[in-house]
Amino acid sequence: MIRVLLTDDQPLVRHGLRVLIADQPGLEVAGEAANGEEAVRLAARLAPDVVVMDIRMPEMDGIEATRQICAAPGTPPKVLVLTTFDDDEYVYGALRAGASGFLVKDMDMDEILAAIRIVAAGDALIAPGVTRRLIAEFAARPVAEPPQVRPVPGITDREHEVLVLIGRGLSNTEIASELYISVATAKAHVGRLLTKLDARDRVQLVITAYEWGLVTPPRG
Repeated sequence: MIRVLLTDDQPLVRHGLRVLIADQPGLEVAGEAANGEEAVRLAARLAPDVVVMDIRMPEMDGIEATRQICAAPGTPPKVLVLTTFDDDEYVYGALRAGASGFLVKDMDMDEILAAIRIVAAGDALIAPGVTRRLIAEFAARPVAEPPQVRPVPGITDREHEVLVLIGRGLSNTEIASELYISVATAKAHVGRLLTKLDARDRVQLVITAYEWGLVTPPRG
């Protein structure tokens, strides 16, 4: 059973997620928090598997709450951040704080529920739109010259293909479909990339794909 702590200052958002989770096999709501301080306390007391975390909240925002939860001793819960497209300035803070996932609130609820399972299993997940904006942010930074496509040392041709697709924001399921391989094989390739490139999570693989010129950042 995956136990979920819902953190959002909007009661209607919490209620909607609670109702949906209640109908899902293998998922249950462990508790609810209306701000970051409450989330930190409840995460320590209830030991949920996943904390669904809003960003903008009173008392303590989601970034600081994520940082404290992820820094807790033992095996802290995974944090799945929910935000809006207007909150791009918070993406980096949340990921640096240790969030395992970053989604936007206008996504389909079924996708959010699937993301809870993915994060609970130890995978990282970033909404494709957020991934594209992340790449765009790197593209906007001044550089001496535009990135050129270069072979990434130490990875196989297949891992190179997977890294390109990660850079485009594809999930493991989408990578499997694109390359005509199983989801388990796609996940194994991602795991090897994380190890070989000494990347903490999927977002660092996205950054690597951009820095080596494997993806074309959006313009305009």
